[in-house]
Amino acid sequence: MKIFVTGGAGYIGSVTVEQLVARGHDVVVFDNLYQGHRAAVHPQAAFIEGDLAARTTITAALTRHRPDAVMHFASYSLVGESMQRPFKYLHENVSNGLNLLEAMVDAGVPRFILSSTANLFDEPESQPIAETACITPGSPYGEGKHFLERALHWLGKTHGLRFACLRYFNAAGASEERGEDHDPEMHLIPLVLQVALGKRASIAIFGDDYPTPDGTCVRDYIHVLDLAHAHILAVEALDSGSRTYNLGNGSGFSVRQVIDTAREITGHPIPAHVQPRRAGDPAALVAASSKIQAELGWKPRYPGLREIIASAWRWHQKHPHGYGTP
Repeated sequence: MKIFVTGGAGYIGSVTVEQLVARGHDVVVFDNLYQGHRAAVHPQAAFIEGDLAARTTITAALTRHRPDAVMHFASYSLVGESMQRPFKYLHENVSNGLNLLEAMVDAGVPRFILSSTANLFDEPESQPIAETACITPGSPYGEGKHFLERALHWLGKTHGLRFACLRYFNAAGASEERGEDHDPEMHLIPLVLQVALGKRASIAIFGDDYPTPDGTCVRDYIHVLDLAHAHILAVEALDSGSRTYNLGNGSGFSVRQVIDTAREITGHPIPAHVQPRRAGDPAALVAASSKIQAELGWKPRYPGLREIIASAWRWHQKHPHGYGTP
């Protein structure tokens, strides 16, 4: 299958491209390199530097390469920033996604995978969060993803587009060759590892009085290789119909658990200091994955926090400056 991957130079996208190539698929990467890295693109994948805001560029790329499917990772993805800059997420993420979908319809591309989010569920009534949970987006970022999910619903009815929406929280870990390199970095595990690498003095814990076993927030961390595997299984199953899946690793891990595990793996003390809670941070968020397990046979191969952090630590040790140079 020929697969067109937007955001394929980014963190999750580049690892997914790597795994698609390993599985024998022909891959075209489309990325504006805003947060992606040219060096992260697998050498066997074709690369197009382009922006989803440029409708004619997307149409030309799809018309030229005639892919069988599109995987859409390209997106502004910081929940906190979306609360401060809502139009960046409500307008740009949505309009860019619609540009891509319209170009796909025009080019006759029949399959689509949306990298969605479990931020569709702000304060869920029960956990792990199932696909049947009431959708109440927790931020403009989540609202934008919800809009694209609804657009896919209607394009399925009006144009026969087959699609899958994959909703998950925190991607983490690394493959042997590709890992997480953002500027600025906002995610807990790479921030903790930056302390171990001597790039920052300490790590902040935002609140230690939540109703959780150790008082710190609990989140669902899922290995990036497991996410890549889910995307591949989903695209290969679309001939059997459209689908929506929540993705989780089966359990959540607290901020203190992440820090303590990183201390054990790195051998570094990793100083931590408690700060006030951040507005809008729920105590715990964990996604279910029973539906995709039952329908596609997917299950996390790397569910443990230790193996997730250890894989990230190996990558950061090999790439202390990320994809850049000192």
